[in-house]
Amino acid sequence: MKVGLIGFGRLGKLATRNLAKDTTLYVYDQVSDDSAIQRLGAKAASLKECCECPIVLLMVPISELKNLLEEMSPFIKENTLVVDVCSVKSYPIQWMEESLPSNTYLLGTHPMFGPDSAESSLYGHKIVLCPKRIEKEQLEQIKGYLEGHGLKVIIETAEEHDKQVAQSLLLTHFIGRTLIDFKASELAIDTKGHRRLMKILQTVENDSWQLFLDMNKYNPFAKEIRENFMSSMSKINSSVS
Repeated sequence: MKVGLIGFGRLGKLATRNLAKDTTLYVYDQVSDDSAIQRLGAKAASLKECCECPIVLLMVPISELKNLLEEMSPFIKENTLVVDVCSVKSYPIQWMEESLPSNTYLLGTHPMFGPDSAESSLYGHKIVLCPKRIEKEQLEQIKGYLEGHGLKVIIETAEEHDKQVAQSLLLTHFIGRTLIDFKASELAIDTKGHRRLMKILQTVENDSWQLFLDMNKYNPFAKEIRENFMSSMSKINSSVS
């Protein structure tokens, strides 16, 4: 099976390393060195070559997605399955519907892991699938493939995904970024609770600031969750002042 992958960032490299074992993988990136792609077992390709594959994976930041969809739309063939991996789902799926031909299949996904947490193995990690335009049999095949590689598959609507992720992921990143700005660090005299806080910090410190901004800008539930959290923080702070 030929698969086209667009975007060779940290997550793109992780996907390439795994998918190149099972597919003929074509990878396009504007800036990456072709040799880096080839070392992971994939073929460096043009945008057109990737778009002509039966399955096309979009592994770019959400802030770049709309422009990419417009650029690739003329190259997408009938019955192509286009898959995004953004950490927000409502807008990317909407943009794919608007930009891509109606005779293509669309699937929103969100791997609930990253290059750090899944560096050694995918086993036990979660991935969310938000089907939009896809046949049931095709969806089941994808689900089976992912489960066969040890992933726990959750099928959900884009809205429900964004609602839950606003708490589970965005709030974690918000706390982690705050700890970084606070200059929190490991201490000789600590507690298990403090070590857990340090794990939150370590979870987000290798992710880009752009990812953090994008998650908050494009998730329709992010602002409400942030404001509710800050209200609770203020309330607790006032109680001990």
